[in-house]
Parts: sequence; C-alpha cells; structure tokens
Amino acid sequence: MLRIRAISSASLPVLCGVLSSIGSNAHAQEAQQTLPPVTVEAPQAARPKPPTRPSRPRSASASPSTRPLAANSTGSGPTQNNTVTASAARASLYQSPTGQTETTIDRWQFDNRPAFSVSDVLRDSPGVSVKQGNGPRDFGISIRGSNARNGFGIRNLVIFEDGFPVTQPDGLSRSDLIDPRAYSAIDVIRGPSSALYGNYATGGALNFRTRPGGTIDGVEYGVDGGSYGYLNNYLAAGKKVGNFEGSLFASDVRGDGYIGNSWFNTQTVNFLGTLKATPDDRFTVKIINNDLSTRLPIRQSLNQYYQNPLQQGCATGATAAPGCGTVTLFNNGFNTAAGTDKETAVQAGLGRNDRRTIVGGRWEHDFDNTLTWRNQFVFDDRNINQPTGSTSAIGDFPSYNYMSDLTKRGEILGLESTAFFGAFYNTLTASSDTRNLMPGGNATLGRLSSNLYSETTNYGVRAREELKLTSSLTAVAGIGWETTVLKGINTAYSYAGPTGITTTAITTADRQFQNTAPELALLFNLNNEWLFRGRVATGYGTPQVSNLFVLPTGLSGNNTQLQTQKNLGYDIGFDWTPNRTLKLSATGFYEFFRNEIVNQATPIAGVTFAFNAPRSEHRGVELAADWKFYPGWRLLAAYTYLDEVYTEYVENFTNGTVFSFNRAGNKIPGISPNELTARVGYDEFAGPLAGLGAFVEVQWKDSFYMDNANLLKAPGYELVNVNVHYKTDLLSEYFRSLNLFFEVRNVFDRTYVASANNITNSVTAAGVQNPASVLANTTGSIYAGSPRTFVAGMKVAFR
Repeated sequence: MLRIRAISSASLPVLCGVLSSIGSNAHAQEAQQTLPPVTVEAPQAARPKPPTRPSRPRSASASPSTRPLAANSTGSGPTQNNTVTASAARASLYQSPTGQTETTIDRWQFDNRPAFSVSDVLRDSPGVSVKQGNGPRDFGISIRGSNARNGFGIRNLVIFEDGFPVTQPDGLSRSDLIDPRAYSAIDVIRGPSSALYGNYATGGALNFRTRPGGTIDGVEYGVDGGSYGYLNNYLAAGKKVGNFEGSLFASDVRGDGYIGNSWFNTQTVNFLGTLKATPDDRFTVKIINNDLSTRLPIRQSLNQYYQNPLQQGCATGATAAPGCGTVTLFNNGFNTAAGTDKETAVQAGLGRNDRRTIVGGRWEHDFDNTLTWRNQFVFDDRNINQPTGSTSAIGDFPSYNYMSDLTKRGEILGLESTAFFGAFYNTLTASSDTRNLMPGGNATLGRLSSNLYSETTNYGVRAREELKLTSSLTAVAGIGWETTVLKGINTAYSYAGPTGITTTAITTADRQFQNTAPELALLFNLNNEWLFRGRVATGYGTPQVSNLFVLPTGLSGNNTQLQTQKNLGYDIGFDWTPNRTLKLSATGFYEFFRNEIVNQATPIAGVTFAFNAPRSEHRGVELAADWKFYPGWRLLAAYTYLDEVYTEYVENFTNGTVFSFNRAGNKIPGISPNELTARVGYDEFAGPLAGLGAFVEVQWKDSFYMDNANLLKAPGYELVNVNVHYKTDLLSEYFRSLNLFFEVRNVFDRTYVASANNITNSVTAAGVQNPASVLANTTGSIYAGSPRTFVAGMKVAFR
C-alpha cells in the first residue's frame, strides 16, 4: 500500500530521489496503446505521408510531435487534428507543438472513477493545481501557479475543445461546461506559450479532446450517484458512416452540495461532427451548451473556516451559528438611509444562473499534399446572472473569433521542414450591470450600482518553423505579434437621502497594447531510451476591461494604469523510458515576470482587485512517473515544486497617511510550494476475475501564504481516496460492455481548504502591519473541501 500521508517539506529531497527522472510526457504512450486515435476526417490513402519529425524511443512517452496542436486562442495557431495516423500528418495545418513541455491525460486514467469535474482528472498532470470556484464544476485551473492568485474563473492560460477556443477574447475561461465524461484525452501544455496561443497564454494551454464517433460506435448510458444528493445521468452516442463522423454527449448533473447553500443543477450538451465533402475539403462543426443553476455559500475568513467549515446552521443572520458568513444589504436597495441588514447566503438567496453557448465551424482545404489552408469561426456567448455577494452581476457577453492560416511541409536546404503562418481577429462587446441586492430572499434586486460597457479586440499574425537538423536533433522557432484594444465606460451610481437622489461618476478607458512573443526549442533524441528537450519562450497577458475599474476597496473607480504582464521562461528536461514498464520524466523551469497581474480579495464579497507587481520570478520542478512494477500493478505519480517570489514590489496602504512596505523577497500568495498526486492500483487481466481492479490514491497539497506580507497561511492537507471497479464485455445482441465502480473519497474525513483567495494586508494608524491574528478574520477567501463521500456508478454500452 502506498504511504505518503506523512510527507512534508522536509522530506522533499527524499521524494525527488525516488522520482528523480520524472516530467511532462509520462502517460501519453500508454494512451496510444489503449485508446484508438481521435479521428475527425476521412483518410486520403492516395496522398503520400509528409516528412516525419525526430524519431522517438519506441517505449517513450508520446512526444508533442506525434500529437496535434490546438488552435490559437486568438484564432491564429495551428489546430487540433484529432488523429495520429499517416493521413493526419498529411499536409499540415495539424502542426504539432514540438518542443512544448506537455502532458497528455488519457481516458483510461479517469474512466473507472466518478470524474465529476476537471479537478478529478487534471491532478494527474504535474504542474497543474486546481481550487474550488463559485459553483459545483467551476474550478480555478492553474499551470505553474498561473491562476492560483486569481479570485474567480480561469486566467493566464487558454483552453480549447478539439481545437476550438473556449477562452473568450477577454481572457476569461470557466470550467462549468467541462464534463470529463465527454473526453478521450486532455493535453496540458505548460509554460509561456504566446507565440503559439497568443494573449493570456503566460501559463500555458489546455486542449480537451472529445470522444470521436467511430470509437463510441453506438450508444453508452451511465449514471453516478452518491453522498449529498449527487446524481449524474449521462449519454454518449457516436458513429462513423462513410465520409461523416459525429459524436454527441449530454449530461444532467445535480446535487445538494456539502456546504450550506450549495445545491446545484447543470446540463451540458457537446457535439462534434466532421464531413469529408471532397478529397481535398473537410468541414467540422462544434457545438457546446451548458446551463447552470446553483446556490452559493459565502467565502469565509480563516477563523470562520476553523469554527464552521461546512457552514451549517446559517439560515438567518440573526440566528446564525458561529462561523457563518454574512453580507450587508441595504434595506431600501440603494443606500443606508433605511438601515442595513446582515444576511446569510441562504437568507439572501446567493447563487448563479448562467448559460454558455459555443458554436464553431472549420473548413480545411488541401491545395496539394504539402499545403493546407484552414478557416475557422467561433461564436461564444456567455450569459450571466450572478448574485454572489451584496451585489449581482448581470450581463451577456457574445464574442466572435475568426482565423485563417496556411501550413506547408517540405524541405529547406535538404532539411525536413514544417512551416506555419496565420492571421486572426476576435472581439467581444458587452454591457453588464452590477445591481445592489436587498432583503427579501431569492436574490431580490435593488437599484443599479454600476454599468460597464466594454469592448475587447485582438488581432495579429503568427509564424512558426520546425526544422529537422539531423536524425536526432530538431529545432523549433516561432513568433507572434498581436494588438489588443480595450475600451470601457464605467458608470457608478450613488444615491443620497431616503428618496435616493441619483448621481453618477463616469470613468473611461481606451487602451491599446502591442505585444510580440518569440520562442525557440530544441529536441535531442539520444537513443531509444533518452529524449532531452530545452525551450526558451515568452508569454503575455493584457488586463481585462473589468480590471480597470475596481479599487482596492472593491468599489468602482480608476484602475486604468494596469499594464500587460509578460514572462520569459526557460525549460530543460528529459524523458527516460528504459523499457515498456517504466516511464520517468523531469522538467525544471525558471520564469521571469514583469508587471505580473495579481488579484486579491476586497472587503466586498465576490469582488477582487488587480494590480501589477513590477518584477517577480517563478521557478520549479515538475515530475511524473508511470511504473508497472509487477504484472497487474501500476504506480502513477505527478509532483510539482514551485518557488515564486516578488523581486520588485512596494505595496502602499493608507490609514490617515500613506505607509509603504517592500515585498521584494516575499512569496507570492496563493502558491502551494509542493503538490503531489500518487496512485497505486491493481487490475486483474486474466481468469474469472478479469476486469476487476482497485486503487488507492493520495493527494497532498502543502500550506501556502494568503497575503503579500507572508503573515498568514492556509493549511495544507493530505487526502486518501479508495476505488474498486469492474469492466466486462457482454455477450449480447444489444449490449456491448458493462462498467461498474465504487469510490470513497477523503477516506479519513479530513477537514481541508479547497480554495483560499488572496487577502489584503492592513496597517494601524501608527503604520504597523496588523498581525496574522487580525488577518485571520478577513472574510471573502475560503471554501472548505468535501468531507468523506461515497460514490457508485455504472455505464452500459449498447451495440
């Protein structure tokens, strides 16, 4: 049995010794052995296979050169091919991200467990950290700490599905629409990647690949159910008929939630279809729709978390139990003239009612067997109604994303070459309201607090060249240029007296940013066991329009001085595969940030403030292992070490006068220095018990600072999960297979912090920073994690 519960920072050297060679691509080869390729086009057997990239060890983890590349978030990068065959490599808009630091998480790693959210699957990749967001499947996803200090949603990385961007032009992604049951694999690209993916890719990128129709080849129905009223009914249907292949996934998920006021109900539909209209033309359609209705608890202070982590007994503010969070509401809905009332989340009716709809189309045309032209268009509409605190955010955010590119395979001076050039344009225009809540329950709306009219536009070009210098050495060079235009008009409303005489304060912003991102990578394939890789790359991320109008107090105001954050990163690593039973890899990285955009909570619940830290440094190690140490037995491990510090940042506070504090050398809050997911399991592969298996999983997250002064820490935790599963083929005219599983999560019923947003330091009138005992009462930060839960599930595949 794997015993890692007692791991601490002091034992890090021992851990590194055990996993000394671990890194980014440990699981991908297994994927190619256990999963059919994801095919979204009919093959063209008559076309010759283009030049190949550097050969990889037969048993090594699949390199980036064997997997397709997701489209640029701003519509400019090469797209996801979804196939690993000769026809896929054909002419190659399907340029693989050769040289990227990458992991692929494959379906076999989560198909036999209750994969409720991205949190259940992305932990299998080193470099990735997740934290609970504002909703059941809303998680903050962080690569190398990129999003750990953000208050809500997903920032600083770009996300795709089957090459279609699901990050909007303003850089916001949300994971509500991600149901892991829909996917065959997830590609995790780590490190600054703006040369490929454009704006906001300072941390990297994710590409979720849905299951192709040909691999489903029929209909599958599944149901999961368990503690706290959790129930997930889902359906997958797919087929490949002639030149058309399509797959459809649908799910209905609901539950009571484990924290007070956290019940949820969400439905998702996901469709992918591809038609090979002619030998040279392919058309692909992508449709995603998610409807979410959920109640939300209030984020707690650290002291409230210790008192009442699951927020029980919080029916009303007047009779609330210790540790219950409250919000202050205007009785008249606009000012204090009629007094205020402190209400709990249940009493006020806090929650979210959102819809997300994405429709995309792609046309690919082959001029010949070396040159391909691609055009892609995506419409993405995010409609929100979010009474998450004392105010409610209401708005519709439609965006449009268009790109066109050419990919050419051939030779340069006798060397195998793949060249890519593309241009893109995307835009988002929206008018959103922030309205006061008032007593009455069910998120009763008061008067308008502010209105934000915003425009975000990105356009630019990308170029990339992959050149095979020798049979063992491949060089990659890329560069991207992009212009971002942010326009906003923020109108803040204030109301005087009992009648609410209205005055307005208008703040405007019209900012233009131009950014360039080069990158260079080398891959050296020493022999069948060793692959070495090095990379130098850059990333950039502009502010969002909404960042420009929030003050540290949480009120509307002028924050329009925000600058683009930029990072320069160095990666070096290797993959070692001595045989088919062992895959070890390691990646070390060092990144230098300028004007890093950091978010922290404000006194107003649900509102965060963004600021630029002039200089900071991020460094770390990413390790992964896949070891089949005895027939039927398997160990998987993913470990991340992060050391991220401010190197230039002076923070100012006003309490009668202005006091300044130098944060240089301090740890950046929100960053856990050590995270580990390790799993040991056994699967019977022969005899009467074939298909029966079990595993034990350990998740360890180290404690981390919550404030810039490094005075207060959120506690770390170790969790243990146990799973038993069974899969068998059914010898029936109508049924193909049956999957069953049972899992106990958090076996020892640990109380832990699932999310802790950064908090603001404060000073006394004498200019002395308040100690940790005072900061521990700062609300708006913490959600507790789930206690012990039991989940069982089954899936039946029909012929």
